[in-house]
Amino acid sequence: RATSNHKVKETVALELSYVNSNLQLLKEELEELNSSMDVYQNDSESISVPMIPLGLKETKELDLLVPLKDFISEHYGEEGVLFEKEIKEFMELRQAMRTPSRNEAGLELLMEYYNQLYFLDSRFFPPTKTLGVFFHWYDSLTGVPSHQRALAFEKGSVLFNLGALHTQIGARQDRASLPGLNQAIDAFQKAAGAFNYLKENFSNAPSLDMSAASLTMLVRLMVAQVQECVFEKMTLLRAQNDFLARLQLAQEAARVEDVYSLVHQTMSQPHVKDYVPFSWTTMVQVKSEHFKALSHYFAAIALCDCPVPSDAELLEQEKAFLQFHVTMPEGPSLRVLLQDPEERRKLGKAHLKKAIMKHEEAMRIHGLCKILRKMDILQEVLSFAHKRSLSKYSEIDHEEDFFETGEAPDIHPKTHQKPEIKSPSFSQVKVTDLFHRLGPLSVFSAKNKWYPARRVHLMRGENGFGFTLRGDSPVLIAGVIPGGCAAEAGLKEGDYIISVNGKDCKWSKHAEVVQLLKSTGKEGVDIGVITLQGSECPKAVDRKAAVMSSGSGMLKSNKENSRKSLMNSKSASTLLVWSKKSKRSKKSTYSGVPFTAVGDNEAMY
Repeated sequence: RATSNHKVKETVALELSYVNSNLQLLKEELEELNSSMDVYQNDSESISVPMIPLGLKETKELDLLVPLKDFISEHYGEEGVLFEKEIKEFMELRQAMRTPSRNEAGLELLMEYYNQLYFLDSRFFPPTKTLGVFFHWYDSLTGVPSHQRALAFEKGSVLFNLGALHTQIGARQDRASLPGLNQAIDAFQKAAGAFNYLKENFSNAPSLDMSAASLTMLVRLMVAQVQECVFEKMTLLRAQNDFLARLQLAQEAARVEDVYSLVHQTMSQPHVKDYVPFSWTTMVQVKSEHFKALSHYFAAIALCDCPVPSDAELLEQEKAFLQFHVTMPEGPSLRVLLQDPEERRKLGKAHLKKAIMKHEEAMRIHGLCKILRKMDILQEVLSFAHKRSLSKYSEIDHEEDFFETGEAPDIHPKTHQKPEIKSPSFSQVKVTDLFHRLGPLSVFSAKNKWYPARRVHLMRGENGFGFTLRGDSPVLIAGVIPGGCAAEAGLKEGDYIISVNGKDCKWSKHAEVVQLLKSTGKEGVDIGVITLQGSECPKAVDRKAAVMSSGSGMLKSNKENSRKSLMNSKSASTLLVWSKKSKRSKKSTYSGVPFTAVGDNEAMY
């Protein structure tokens, strides 16, 4: 645009096309690395079909020292420099979370950081403004950067990594053993739970890997991988020469084919198709065909290798076989079929023919993807299954067979262990609020505002101090007797006591504050108090109406005042869902009664 010289324009266009082609090559290489299925597979010599793990989302370093110190000074009225240790501790935790180990300790580290984000959110992120810092994260598959000011993006990305780490742990298990299979099932179920939780509680994601369509695909992929492990578990547990066991294996394989077909459909949708790596889509399609072939193979060996049932076994086998096919096979009745070895061979041959066709289709699709072609294990598994079916077919094929092999009906999918989507159990990893010195969250949070702390000198009168106290951490002045010492000193109903004679009382219990007040002599006592904005009690005749007007800000969550740690008392769903408002009790324990009648949970001093 800067020149009218055609030669210069052509040169620039050529250079741009060169740069663009290089960028495209780099993008493809990056996608290949990020979507690699080789990286996290187990090192066992046993042959297992590879699973699809996810790479973790990367993030930039984040310096929160200045923004948090400034917020502490402005909002809490404390010296920000006094909280440098806590801020640095949080930043160190974030730094460690960027590279978690691929084991239980790594999962706990991510969970610990996620739980700390709840406290960070409550302390430093008011609903009306942001801290002004950006959270930068990179897409787990494409590496495309995204950033947001919202802490929800940070939470969502950590949750995504929790799910991704579970996929890596699941893919690393030795699935040739029962303990390894159980651990793989558990890991993939937890991965599905993390992605599902993210999908249900996080919207407007700036990166594609966290979009609703991508997360739906990931949940289904994890469920399919669980179902595959269940099939492998069945092959280890079931007696191979038993007719019913082989029917069950055939139905389990059909179920695996069913769920992988659903995953492939999901991956083929417009918003996902161009994003999901080609190697993933191909792998899922290969598995779908492979397990369909296996379902027909196990149906064939059940018919051909197992003896004709005795009269006692016939009824049970007939009942199982009645629900085995999607449509009933053509030919004689079920009873005749099961008791006639020749009829069994004919149907078995039809199943093997279909199995061989599906094996060949799986191998054909596998050959289309250069990444999968490099995976020797997958090639070995597909080739072994194909040869096994061919060998069985040649074994049961007779030269004198003049009948045309019929079309075997599909097998009805059925599983004996339905995959479970296990939501993250946040309460398993206990954390304490790093910024607990700021005071109890029920009062000292980002969403609350209060007037500057007041220092009141109070003398004890003949009838005491003239106020009613209630609650713990911090103790609340529930009522002030008109004309009493407290009223004259300027204390108000709804004030929170934060210090007594210079001693910090934000976390003090009711009895501790009372003891400090009682231990004062004739010289009186200095009390530090704060008043939440919007909770001042107007001077009205109707005290009940006054209390009702102030209740929403300070009295509705009296239970919170007695909590040492919110982490230990809130359920995971209330505590950690960031897109839903916390459902706190709207009830106030204050009942606006005259001060001559003090409530059970109040005491007059």
